[in-house]
Amino acid sequence: MSVIVLVLVGVLVLVVGGCVCVVWANRGGPRWVRGVAAVTLAAGELVRASGRSGRGSSSNSNSSSDSGD
Repeated sequence: MSVIVLVLVGVLVLVVGGCVCVVWANRGGPRWVRGVAAVTLAAGELVRASGRSGRGSSSNSNSSSDSGD
């Protein structure tokens, strides 16, 4: 169980570090920070795209029904 906790803590540290780099790069950080931010944003897009493909078209019907007032 401790190995799983260590892996999850490691993933959490990477995610938080990536988010910090995105904010820092937005404010004009050094070149390596912009590189880490680009990798973080690309990984986020991949995760988002994989989540969309698994759900099918049901998420599209939910978002369209919410837009009408």
